[in-house]
Amino acid sequence: MRTLLITHAVIINEGNRFPGSILIKDDCIEQIIPENAPLPPNADQVIDAGGSYLIPGVIDDQVHFREPGLTHKGDIFSESRAAVAGGVTSFMEMPNTNPQTITQALLEEKYQRASQTSSANYSFYIGATNDNLDELLKTDPARVCGIKVFMGSSTGNMLVDNPDTLKHLFAESPLLVAVHCEDESIIRNNTEAARSRFGEDVPVYFHPVIRDEEACFRSSSLAVELAAKYGTQLHILHLSTARELELLSSSIPLSQKKITAEVCVHHLLFQSADYFTRGNLIKWNPAIKSSADREALINAVLSNKIDVVATDHAPHTLLEKQNTYFKAPSGGPMVQHSLVAMLEFCRKGLLTPEKVVEKMCHAPADLYRIDRRGYIREGYYADLVVVNPQLSWTVSPENILYKCGWSPLTGMTFSSRVTHTLVNGNLVYEQGNIHDQHLGRRLVFNR
Repeated sequence: MRTLLITHAVIINEGNRFPGSILIKDDCIEQIIPENAPLPPNADQVIDAGGSYLIPGVIDDQVHFREPGLTHKGDIFSESRAAVAGGVTSFMEMPNTNPQTITQALLEEKYQRASQTSSANYSFYIGATNDNLDELLKTDPARVCGIKVFMGSSTGNMLVDNPDTLKHLFAESPLLVAVHCEDESIIRNNTEAARSRFGEDVPVYFHPVIRDEEACFRSSSLAVELAAKYGTQLHILHLSTARELELLSSSIPLSQKKITAEVCVHHLLFQSADYFTRGNLIKWNPAIKSSADREALINAVLSNKIDVVATDHAPHTLLEKQNTYFKAPSGGPMVQHSLVAMLEFCRKGLLTPEKVVEKMCHAPADLYRIDRRGYIREGYYADLVVVNPQLSWTVSPENILYKCGWSPLTGMTFSSRVTHTLVNGNLVYEQGNIHDQHLGRRLVFNR
């Protein structure tokens, strides 16, 4: 058996923080060793954490890695390498590629590609349309993370706005339904009003006016209404407004929730005033909104109204982003920087490292019922991250690993840095170097 020992770590796991070491045998955690307990001799490899944090690998439940069909922006190989460099050891990828992942055959093609190229563990959503319910119902809940539904503006035919389709989907879905909630009719009306005022030269700071609070709330309300009626396991992606928090509960534990919500790092980092300095680089859907919304979302992470923190990682080329408002695509890259960005809230006293681990590691594992990941437990897969909380660095083009080559965080300095990432017991990232010979695995779900 291959053994690896991580020593002198500050282990952060399940709400606790304690000094200790971890022994890994092959792909699993063999032993959690308290400080001052004897260490096993003769491990094949030893990593001295030197007092750094040791946390479970981050599980990102919403990314767009752009393969197939959009690989000039990013691909599974490039973006999974960026992910492990940022401490993300597992990802769940979205279906709006080219072709769209809306059949079982196309879904399995993605899994096959990831098995050949992904540095991180992986799962893929199957996408809903107005007319593919039969395909959705064939999905194996033990081998696929969820069904993605665009209940708002989308590309191609992935906007699901047929009431009968939505009814049957929510009533019959064999697994979790993850939704993008923005009301298309409101967005269309707001777009027409903006064009009447500005023509084609709409300023990007108008983005949260076009994709406003009401568009989000009306769509989220419908999703919650349907889920409550049919008992659906509903997960609302990238919440962006304080008002939507009214739809959520913090009074019951995650294990008992049927309706859950995610917030993305960019909605916690930025506010509408930042459009004036960062422009289209922070143009996402749903839009980044007011400082009051941002503050409410941070508080909802603390209160457990929001269950998961993810990225909605969505790379575009810088040339595409430099277009005018209507031509510039929405989305931006984030997986390499999500963990350190969240730990920056800890430095400011807004969150604790324990809360960050809960929302980025434990909660996604629990919500999706991922088999033996998301925690530091004996017998669990050794997906682990060493983070030095006192090693500052600045995001620059020289250290960005995204295929698109840019980040909305360029120029920001973070006080923490990922130094080592392990996936299934393999050291895949070490002090700036990625070991491409190690590949991730398909996630399995206990459903």
